[in-house]
Amino acid sequence: MIHRLDRILTEMPPPSDPDAAGAARVQELLGGKFGEMSTFMNYTFQSFNFRNKKAARPFFELIANIAAEEFGHIELVAVAINTMLTGATPTDDGKAPKDSMTQLREMAINPHHFIAGGQGALCQDSRGLPWTGDNVFSSGDLVEDLTHNFFLETGARNNKLKVYEMCDHPAARALTGYLLVRGGVHQVAYARAVELLTGADLSKMFPSPRIPTDKIPESRKHMDAGRHTKLYRFSPNDYLELAAVFNGPHPETGEPLEVVDDPGEGFPLHDLPSQPAVFAPDYAPEEIKEIADRLRKQAGLPDKPTAVYADGNGSAPKRKSPAKKSTAARKKSSAKK
Repeated sequence: MIHRLDRILTEMPPPSDPDAAGAARVQELLGGKFGEMSTFMNYTFQSFNFRNKKAARPFFELIANIAAEEFGHIELVAVAINTMLTGATPTDDGKAPKDSMTQLREMAINPHHFIAGGQGALCQDSRGLPWTGDNVFSSGDLVEDLTHNFFLETGARNNKLKVYEMCDHPAARALTGYLLVRGGVHQVAYARAVELLTGADLSKMFPSPRIPTDKIPESRKHMDAGRHTKLYRFSPNDYLELAAVFNGPHPETGEPLEVVDDPGEGFPLHDLPSQPAVFAPDYAPEEIKEIADRLRKQAGLPDKPTAVYADGNGSAPKRKSPAKKSTAARKKSSAKK
């Protein structure tokens, strides 16, 4: 099971000028063939279907942990799309409802964002076609699955680079800059797994596509923080054998690869405003707020929402993160005892 936290994996900018056309392009990174829905569901089903886990435990754990991170990547893409769509329709322009979205007629948008999606992310690609389970590859053969995963991450990296070049919105750039680094880690992880199982050195293909991530400004800060060499363990007690596979030098930088026992406390989200033109969350959102305030009071909860938001509002205490320690460091500590 996945332990969910009300945080996102990297800091995202607040809403600025809307870019509905750009949001339609970013949809490819959510529901496209090489999008985050595909990576998440590929690795999830491979982990579900994995047989003889005891004998091949490090490889199972590699796939299962990357699947957990991909859930967070879906969330990040949705955050970027929702941020880019915020303000694309007027919140209070004084016009009658029938006039409030006429300006969208001439824009290269995905109309489902406004008609069926509440001005939010959809489980679709950039063409507006729904994501399909046909994109899931889970053959049962470990080497075949790992090889597929390597090329899936390669295709995903290719698409992220293209979307980066097509969209200059701050949310799209922050998203793709981060995902290019973390997707690169997953590329390295699967290449390393294939090499250990077969001797085939896929690392000779790096970087693939052949554009170094360190040339991208929005990726550079994540590389400076070492996020291109770390594989996160998404569990407080389980999945301890990742380091048996994820080790050795990074194929591009030569830095040592390491498993980190904690992905960090994450970042709070921006509370995106209501969009009454599309009835999100309702045609009269103030009524929902009044009901929620009353229910909160009746339940004995604080007046402010029990959560932390990027704008500082909320009453929940900051989540304490356990000390970050690599698996290797943890093993050394245990050996001393």
